[in-house]
Amino acid sequence: MEGENHSRVSEFILLGLSEQPEQERLIFLVFLLMYLITGLGNLLIILAIRTDSHLHTPMYFFLTNLSLVDICFTSTTIPKSLANYLSGKKAILYISCLAQAFFFGLFGGVDSILLTAMAYDRYVAICTPLHYSMILTPKVCVILVAQCWLWACATALTHASLLTRLSFCGHTEIPHFFCDPHVLIRLACSDTVINDLVIYTMGGLTTVIPFIGILISYIHIFVAVLRIPSAQGKWKVFSTCGSHLTVVCLFYGTIIGVYFSPTSAHTAQRDTAAAMMYTVVTPMLNPFIYSLRNKDMKGALRMLFSRNSGLSL
Repeated sequence: MEGENHSRVSEFILLGLSEQPEQERLIFLVFLLMYLITGLGNLLIILAIRTDSHLHTPMYFFLTNLSLVDICFTSTTIPKSLANYLSGKKAILYISCLAQAFFFGLFGGVDSILLTAMAYDRYVAICTPLHYSMILTPKVCVILVAQCWLWACATALTHASLLTRLSFCGHTEIPHFFCDPHVLIRLACSDTVINDLVIYTMGGLTTVIPFIGILISYIHIFVAVLRIPSAQGKWKVFSTCGSHLTVVCLFYGTIIGVYFSPTSAHTAQRDTAAAMMYTVVTPMLNPFIYSLRNKDMKGALRMLFSRNSGLSL
């Protein structure tokens, strides 16, 4: 009964990245700039792909969904942080914290599995190019994306539901800039064995299994590339995979470092810095990575800008 009396805290305190007023103003400006770049960059990627019929292929269908998820992913955490820095209040309601934890898990899970779908797309295109259009039909692509959303939703809902059973005993200060489920579990004063078990098993299925799938895809791709006789042909194949590999390293590297490292290695500063990488920095860099290294995307963006400038005239 005593645990139940403490389980329903009314709000949490998000300590953020700093408690120094001078640093908070700088952090606010940096967060605002990164959020605007993320939203605008990913929106341009979506518009460029939708307006260029040459990019209506499975690879760019997955990229469109990835850009949409990245906008949603950053919108889960950054706006609340900006509001807190602007108002000087760091409180977040209990129910809002749970909602933030749910959507963080949802969009993070979709992001993870979508990167696997994109790796599978590259595997089919490079290893079985003659069967590409037969394997990755529009229907198959839609089913793959729908499965990403369904699994991520089920995982996020499970985590959020299990958070409601925890007691916090007045421990309401979260050493983070958002309600990370992993951090909330460490704050609880009640038994967290079930939460820990679920977050590592279902988290593993959402993160580690897709990562292994990506590795397997790229092992097959690497073997196929070695069979290409010309150096130019090898470079062309690698250039089509370079953007995706860069994003994979940024995204999975930080997530595995935070959630699958020994507990003794965790510190609030280290976890917050790593979380910044995959929740803020990676979604912001994705549009640059996929556009600057891709001739088709650069052409579509030029077409989009020239069309808009022609309409304004």
